[in-house]
Amino acid sequence: MENRKNHPTTDAAYASADAFLADLRAQYPRLSRQLQAIARHVEHSGAHIALQGIQEVAQDCGVQPSAVVRFAKHFGFHGYTQLQTLFRAGAARQLAPQRDYQDRIRSLIDAGVGPLPGAQIAHEVVEGSLASLQALQAGLADAPIDAAVDLLAAAPALWLAAARRAFPVGAYLAYALQHTAKPVHWLHGLGAMQMGELRAMAPGDVIVAVSFDPYARETLELADAAIARGARLIALTDSPLSPLATRASVTLIAQDSATFGFRSLTGTLCLAQSLFIALAYRMELVS
Repeated sequence: MENRKNHPTTDAAYASADAFLADLRAQYPRLSRQLQAIARHVEHSGAHIALQGIQEVAQDCGVQPSAVVRFAKHFGFHGYTQLQTLFRAGAARQLAPQRDYQDRIRSLIDAGVGPLPGAQIAHEVVEGSLASLQALQAGLADAPIDAAVDLLAAAPALWLAAARRAFPVGAYLAYALQHTAKPVHWLHGLGAMQMGELRAMAPGDVIVAVSFDPYARETLELADAAIARGARLIALTDSPLSPLATRASVTLIAQDSATFGFRSLTGTLCLAQSLFIALAYRMELVS
């Protein structure tokens, strides 16, 4: 395993969590399988990491606590506790988004902030959505969008896979893409027949798969099956370390923020709509 000789262990191994995550992404392909599992967890759940003990992190990653310590030291920290400090700023605003809805609401009440009018909650949610759009704008790269449009335009047929929290994104794309006059197949899972529907997929088709941490097993299975049939995968996901991203020909990233522990879909839907409009524009130009 490669050690970070250029980043000696100090009281400030990184100036910020963003700097650490940039280094983590750069080193990710060279990490061992265990350290990659921890890297994905840290990258996806930074605010959650700030509140987790080392045993809990190890359990979530399927590794021993010693591997978590080894991960921290690999990146120049004295240990796991020092790694946590990078992610503690702002953690209180994101009330453990991986818990279920009732727990998140109860945490908000238990925080002692007093009764919150519906209008105030609405304003907070809108602010969170605006933050998601600003982050999307700041990180949006031209090349992946153009490459995704190229794939969609050339594909004989388009396929969609989006389950659980990503389901509304799949519904929007199924509605919008039908206006391109391309055959569109939404593998929505009705009757658990999605794998059977893939028999109609041909090499050269394109599947757009949408999923976010903790990643829907159904979507990952469909992505693998589609690739095995010769389709190209466009991943719409929340991290370059996402298991969808590692399978994809093109990856589009939208990292939506959380308000009161509830993650927005604003940035993801904006990116999906942009993809459809860009494709429709391209097709109109060549029609």
